[in-house]
Amino acid sequence: MKNNKLTKMKILVLNCGSSSIKYKLYDMSDYSVLAAGGVERIGIDDAFIKVAMNDGSKKQIMADLPTHKEGVALVFKCLLDPEFGAIKSLDEIDAVGHRIVQGGDKFCESVIVDKSVEEGIEELCDLAPVHNAGHLRGIRAVDALMPATPQVCVFDNAFHSTMPAKAYLYGIPYDLYEKYHVRRYGFHGTSMRYVAPEAARILGKPLEDLRMIVAHLGNGASITAIRNGKSVDTSMGFTPIEGLVMGTRCGDIDPGVYSYLTAHAGMNIEQVDEMLNKKSGLLGISELSNDCRTLEIAADEGHEGARLALEVMTYRLAKYIASMSVACGGIDALVFTGGIGENSRNIRAKTVAYLDYLGLHIDTKANMEKRYGNSGIISPTGSNPAVLVVPTNEELMIALDTAELAGFLQEAG
Repeated sequence: MKNNKLTKMKILVLNCGSSSIKYKLYDMSDYSVLAAGGVERIGIDDAFIKVAMNDGSKKQIMADLPTHKEGVALVFKCLLDPEFGAIKSLDEIDAVGHRIVQGGDKFCESVIVDKSVEEGIEELCDLAPVHNAGHLRGIRAVDALMPATPQVCVFDNAFHSTMPAKAYLYGIPYDLYEKYHVRRYGFHGTSMRYVAPEAARILGKPLEDLRMIVAHLGNGASITAIRNGKSVDTSMGFTPIEGLVMGTRCGDIDPGVYSYLTAHAGMNIEQVDEMLNKKSGLLGISELSNDCRTLEIAADEGHEGARLALEVMTYRLAKYIASMSVACGGIDALVFTGGIGENSRNIRAKTVAYLDYLGLHIDTKANMEKRYGNSGIISPTGSNPAVLVVPTNEELMIALDTAELAGFLQEAG
């Protein structure tokens, strides 16, 4: 942190979905998490909040939550609770940071929320109707309940704003890009911003000197090529469905599948879209689960669908890593992050096995050890390119941006 004043701040990070709110309260003096939890089923029957307790358990509280305003109010109530809360007054919260999925080409960096920012996010709802609408409701709920508290928006695709046109344009009529902003935007940018410098630190090299490929693997997954510290290409596109085979998303697919299924399978466009987003990927191929751990166990026990799903996933992943070496002009480091990337030694090993010809190798012992929050190099000593595991921390990245922007606002005031 550049400013000592910022280390005294408490920052609340919110990730507001269409019917949910995830939250973490940070003490910026040591980046510790003072409180965390999540609200579910906003606007639906049986809404509740789950609060993480100090002993590792979770306390669930049922509530009537017709809108995000009531959801945010319940978060505040839990933060203030005399039994399990973390603060005595809402005045202790110096600023609120929001994760925003889609900033389009309007927002290339994190910003302090004002009326024009809210209007900009609302204009982008057509590009991410479910996500951005939820984010906007969260921002307005905080504004109604804590009008004097600065809010900051951190855009998930802003990191990818440095991609050149040859990487973000689709091979479609150019006027569709100009009129309707149809282009590749990419996602998981906040994760990349956290992971890339951390990987450079582990390697003991300046980020600007590295050609790095980062694989963020979770239920949603993407690959990003980073050169000179900037994103030059990524696997997700106009929406988060493009690219890798994911938990429930199909990844890359021939657009002709849409017209074929509407003509022959009795499905409309909305049904096909839901199927490709929510019923495909690992879940669709395995016909068992979207959970990688479940599939790994099932595959070991002889479940053919689970084995096939993991094989398709790792093959596609390896192909994308290889293709990103073109964007980077080579590879100095391959980094695994996200829930699967950080914890599944099998997925890492199977993927890297395809890439032996690029000089990528894994040390079996190191690969076993670097799990469950442990970061470090998992390639053999002296191996080049290096292969690493780096746990991501998107919420802390949002908190850091929020503290910096809100701190500057305080100084200006």
